[in-house]
Amino acid sequence: MAARILIADDEDSLRWVLEKGLRGVGYDVTSVKDGEEAVRVFEAQPFDLVFLDVRMPGLDGLTALERIRDLRPDVYVIVMTAHGSMDTAIKAMQRGAYDYLNKPFDLDEVLLLSERALAASRLTQEVARLRTGLAEVREFSALIGRHPRMQDVYKTIGRIAGTDVTVLLRGESGTGKELVARAIHHYSRRSGRPFVAVSCAAIPGTLLESEMFGHERGAFTDAKERRLGKFELAHGGTLYLDEIGDMPVDLQTKLLRALQERTIERVGGHESIAIDVRVLAATNRDLEALMKEGRFREDLYYRLNVVTVNLPPLRERRRDIPLLVEHFLAKHVEELGERGVAPEALDRLVGYDWPGNVRELENVVQRAMVMATAGVILPEHLPIGPVSAAASVAVDATLEEIIERKLMECVRGLRERSSANLYDLVVGLVEKPLLRAVLRETSGNQVRAAQILGINRNTLRKKLTEHGIDPDAITSA
Repeated sequence: MAARILIADDEDSLRWVLEKGLRGVGYDVTSVKDGEEAVRVFEAQPFDLVFLDVRMPGLDGLTALERIRDLRPDVYVIVMTAHGSMDTAIKAMQRGAYDYLNKPFDLDEVLLLSERALAASRLTQEVARLRTGLAEVREFSALIGRHPRMQDVYKTIGRIAGTDVTVLLRGESGTGKELVARAIHHYSRRSGRPFVAVSCAAIPGTLLESEMFGHERGAFTDAKERRLGKFELAHGGTLYLDEIGDMPVDLQTKLLRALQERTIERVGGHESIAIDVRVLAATNRDLEALMKEGRFREDLYYRLNVVTVNLPPLRERRRDIPLLVEHFLAKHVEELGERGVAPEALDRLVGYDWPGNVRELENVVQRAMVMATAGVILPEHLPIGPVSAAASVAVDATLEEIIERKLMECVRGLRERSSANLYDLVVGLVEKPLLRAVLRETSGNQVRAAQILGINRNTLRKKLTEHGIDPDAITSA
């Protein structure tokens, strides 16, 4: 997108020259005659660079500079003056100006300074984006899972992130719909622009329209000043509409129009405002049932449902629970200290059905870390009751995952040990039940057992002796 530049100067000829010159190199330029109007226009829409004349009727340039910087401290402002002096320059820089120009000046000088200021602005935004990105990575790193359904989610994020298609995220509360939305935004071409979230369920219907589209001063009793809505705040970026199924039907109509025409109108206003926003919507409701009941517009449903991402509940991917537990232990270690999880406690966590999904799991782990003052989380530290032995084993877990889970318990706490002879110990623990299982399958036939194991009979006899296994006592299950 072209950089947006605001010019404020009371000289018509100078405004015309600057406007023509800056537009000629591809910038999107808006010009006004005084400081008051500059502040008002800046408040209404985002700009990347501002040129302010110092002496203007009404609000002077230095005061306008302060007001604009209060509205957005990261904006770059260049001050212009025909009365250049050391005092003016110092005051301009003290109040946050990027640089200043003495009139008269060459257009080439303006273009060069504009290029430098916008480059510096982009660098500042990139640093901010990287910081935000790191925070987002930490935040959506809870999208952990090896389950095939989670792998499908990751693949879908990779396919759609680089596009601008509208996405509908579906899943129970707490499954991580907003984390997926943030991940899509993070990996998109809009990642340097805002990610703005609005909950359609948390805001009363009477206020939701103003929240989304903004309002003009005097639009209603408490509208004492103009306010930008979420659509305008998300300009160039991503708008995340959470719990879209709870949006009132009359507002659904206005949302549909905004999506179709790419324009909005503020409450109490008549001006059409162009928007460049990617919309991601989420719901835990049955939208198809709501459509049959007349509570959700069918045309909006198809507008939103270009790509659907379905997030599985945690109880359907129990194999991921130990991984998530490890993640949350690491996430809160600085605040609450290092904690381990006793095998019995982990079994209880895996066996629980988690109606609140990943969000509930994190809360439970965090609470258990607080309660486990001795450093190990025990079953009594968990605010969930015992579960059956069958439920505590993830039904979809592979043998490798079950073994890895047990090995995580074995190695926990050994980082400070210089040696633990762990390799031989673990190999022995795995080898003994393997030999018993194969002998049971072959009804004690050592020749057949050796063939299945891929070892010779003498090696099998040696291992049976090492582990104290009597092949004659083994019977088939």
